[in-house]
Amino acid sequence: MRRAIAYREPEPISALNTTPLIDVLLVLLIMLIVTIPAATHKLPVDLPAGPPNPAPELPHRLDIAASGNLAWDGRAISDAELPALLAATAAESGVLQFRADEAARYERFATVLNRVKRSGVTKLGFVGNERMAFD
Repeated sequence: MRRAIAYREPEPISALNTTPLIDVLLVLLIMLIVTIPAATHKLPVDLPAGPPNPAPELPHRLDIAASGNLAWDGRAISDAELPALLAATAAESGVLQFRADEAARYERFATVLNRVKRSGVTKLGFVGNERMAFD
């Protein structure tokens, strides 16, 4: 004999599922915690005060020829004169443009660049390297 088993129908749950709501609120809270320090962080920047410098600095130019000879602002100089000229440029915190002929020896270039570095010149630019750039 077969018995009929009565299955109960599940009743709908009348309570609101708050788990997704809590997840969203936690994500928003974490985003808020992460972004507030970045928004309130201050970086001090020293801006120039007063009138701007009226005369721009005229750069000095140091050239190395293919033969290894030095020239300062177009005038040929000896190796003994170079430290005094570099010290004067460093004292006035002037700009030095450094140009080496492409046929000059690397050893000579490295020696002169080392002297410039030791002299204390802080504003140094390399000129004439555009033709040696890779395409």
